Amino acid sequence: MIEAVLFDFGGVFTPSPFDVVRAEAVELGIDPEVAVAVCFGPYDEDGEHPWHRLERGEVGLHEADRLLKELAAEHGQDFDPLAALVKIGADDPDREMLIARVRELRADGYRTALVTNNIAEFGDGWRSLIPVDELFELVVDSSSVGIRKPDPRIYQLTLERLNVPAERSVFLDDHPGNLRAAEALGMRTVLVGPDRKQAIAELDALVAG
Repeated sequence: MIEAVLFDFGGVFTPSPFDVVRAEAVELGIDPEVAVAVCFGPYDEDGEHPWHRLERGEVGLHEADRLLKELAAEHGQDFDPLAALVKIGADDPDREMLIARVRELRADGYRTALVTNNIAEFGDGWRSLIPVDELFELVVDSSSVGIRKPDPRIYQLTLERLNVPAERSVFLDDHPGNLRAAEALGMRTVLVGPDRKQAIAELDALVAG
């Protein structure tokens, strides 16, 4: 029996940040996978890459921007990762569909939480895209708690605050590494790809149980 549904933000309520960076790289004539590696590092790990440190709130935006540009230059790229990611806030035709589904879940009595790897300086921007306080009773932002996915502690913290066991929860995210970490704790998971309707259908099947 599912009691709680946990959502990622970027790549769920917005286009995938990885796809946004790939598209920008293609426009610039840069290898898209190299651009993703420079921008995000090994994203299924929690390490010392500048992006990871930024998401944990250990460095500020300006320092991370400098470090990321240095990494890009080391790979022979004239590429500004943070400038590319501004496009993640573009209009998304699936966003309202997802917002409506979360509203329904809350109305049906499910606990809802947002578990996001995010950047402190981006807080006002991403929160303006969805009615955060209406949709989620809990927000766990990596830059606020100092822990980022896929570190299992961020899931454990969320479940403890909700007072819900892992096996009674579902987590939706666009990155397989984040889902594997959640599954290791006993959580159910849904991979969110370009077809967000498919993800909602998979979520509905799990909730129906």
